[in-house]
Amino acid sequence: MNIFAKWGFTSASWRGQKGEYWVALQAGIIFGFIFLPPVEVNFHPAARYAVWMVAGLLGFAGLLLTLKALLDLKTNLTPLPYPVEDGQLVQTGVYRWVRHPIYFGLILLAASWAIWQLSLSHLVGVAVIFAFCNAKASREETWLQEKYPDYENYRQKVKKLIPWFY
Repeated sequence: MNIFAKWGFTSASWRGQKGEYWVALQAGIIFGFIFLPPVEVNFHPAARYAVWMVAGLLGFAGLLLTLKALLDLKTNLTPLPYPVEDGQLVQTGVYRWVRHPIYFGLILLAASWAIWQLSLSHLVGVAVIFAFCNAKASREETWLQEKYPDYENYRQKVKKLIPWFY
């Protein structure tokens, strides 16, 4: 089976009915973030190592969280915000702590890079990524509520993007 068809992409996909434009915009934002010129902040040379350690820990946490979230989704994985046709609501693994752990992992990875680069422009980029992930998650949740009757209960128990906080 074609993986793109499994994810919900079809020849008529680009009408935007399953959130295809969200995926394209996300790719553009990530691409822009990667190639954003850094506006460096000066730190004392000794403080740089501590800052880089924080960045490394955030990056490692973001990578682990993202990989675990992908594994927890199993056959429910799709890049589209629209749920797969034969999917199930996942509330286990990292999904019991945060409803959108892949987005949170992306935010952590971006924050890690911004801190590693000691870059104010990348910190602004992290804010843009956070705002985008929040908006995309909100759209995704509309479709999840339509598909899964238990979603509202899950939504009230588990935070959206940042575990125990937001």
